[in-house]
Amino acid sequence: MTGPRTETLKLPPGISRRDVLQAGALGLGTASLLPTSAIAAPQVATRRKSVIFVFLTGGISQQDSFDMKPSAPVDVRGEFQPVATRTPGLQICEHLPLLAQRTDKYAILRTLATGSNGHELACHMMLTGRLDLPPAFNVNDAPSPNEWPSIPSLVTYATRGRNNLPPAVVLPQPSVNEIGRFRPGQYAGRLGPRWEAWHVDIAAKCPLGNGACPDCFRFDGSPFQHGSPTIFDTPHLKLPNGGNGRLSERLSLLAGIEHQREHMQQVARVEQHARFREQAVSVLADPTTKEAFDVENADPKLVERYGKNKFGLSCLMAFRLSQAGVNYVQVNLGKNSSWDTHYGNFANLKNNLLPPMDRAVSALMDDLFESGLSEETLLIVGGEFGRTPKINKDAGRDHWDPVNSVLFAGAGVPGGKVIGKTDALAAYPLSGRQTTENFAATIYDTLGIPSSASWTDLDGRPHQIYHAQPLEGLL
Repeated sequence: MTGPRTETLKLPPGISRRDVLQAGALGLGTASLLPTSAIAAPQVATRRKSVIFVFLTGGISQQDSFDMKPSAPVDVRGEFQPVATRTPGLQICEHLPLLAQRTDKYAILRTLATGSNGHELACHMMLTGRLDLPPAFNVNDAPSPNEWPSIPSLVTYATRGRNNLPPAVVLPQPSVNEIGRFRPGQYAGRLGPRWEAWHVDIAAKCPLGNGACPDCFRFDGSPFQHGSPTIFDTPHLKLPNGGNGRLSERLSLLAGIEHQREHMQQVARVEQHARFREQAVSVLADPTTKEAFDVENADPKLVERYGKNKFGLSCLMAFRLSQAGVNYVQVNLGKNSSWDTHYGNFANLKNNLLPPMDRAVSALMDDLFESGLSEETLLIVGGEFGRTPKINKDAGRDHWDPVNSVLFAGAGVPGGKVIGKTDALAAYPLSGRQTTENFAATIYDTLGIPSSASWTDLDGRPHQIYHAQPLEGLL
């Protein structure tokens, strides 16, 4: 059996094969080296705001975080206690002490509905902002052209990048299940690979990867050791003295250059993988961008504030990329459905999940507000669904799509506000129900994408970008 056929890569003037390898090291496709004029698209956004979406892949328990029900029966309320916050009358989980001190900076939506209790469908609905499914969609075939485009892909299509940066970035790795299968809804799908967001897959390879590597865990509590000496496999790029934009000969990657070379040769076969940007070289050579990725070597006090783990350093990376000019940054906090607490919900939330998330998101929120970026940046924190009211036999909670708690901060969101009300079990909305379509519309509206904006699929069919109004009561 022969391997896949590859063709000789033809590069634009001034772009070397070394540049291609370096672009591949950060997840940039070959066509990101092409001039913007070669792949021009409708640029329709009218505002210069940005969004950071911290995705709690797997689905966080609303009853054990931001919608606690201390008066519910014991098999619903669980082991955790609510604590007072900076906002009078508002309580959240005792294991979120830093976020409890910052409720004046964010609002809580308690009534977001996804539309499915399955990870695959719920992820597709959450990450694309659509409740309907495209023709020939198959949950076991992802990524695939039979998916709706992800929100980052539509942001790539409908907004203009700044400072030679892509409009949208997803980091530090894709969301996959425990056997390595991709969750649907993360890629360009029916929009076409030309409009893929920049997927920065740089988390160090860890066979399990649950939680905040290197403090990764098994849900049953059995011993597990992080599978890498580092948290990220990032390139170390250094410009020579007097280089004036030339990249050095040295590119160190734990994953190895040869793998990247083979990957780039395969991608080069398909010209429509063109994405955007003037040249990937300018991305790699820019000191601000390089600093954004070099988070493991950041100032120790800064690292301590965020947490020296995948959760903390990913949020720091998101802040720096947003600061550098990226319009939309999605941070996947967890690879193997880390928040999917069917087993040992309370032990794993208390010991492995809530503390690093609390620290990382609080540090990110602080930096957004202290830097002034919060005025133009919307921070969102949430998963693809909530968890069942009733605790199961394994001290866990199962999938629950009728309600999900999501945080919003910055970009004019009033702090201390609670949107929507759930019943006595945090099971169903009593008022203020919203959907993932409202969620996506809020992102598009923040970025200045007009409500009339549309896109055309691979078969030439037009589609609206908006499928609902922005979240009611958020602003």
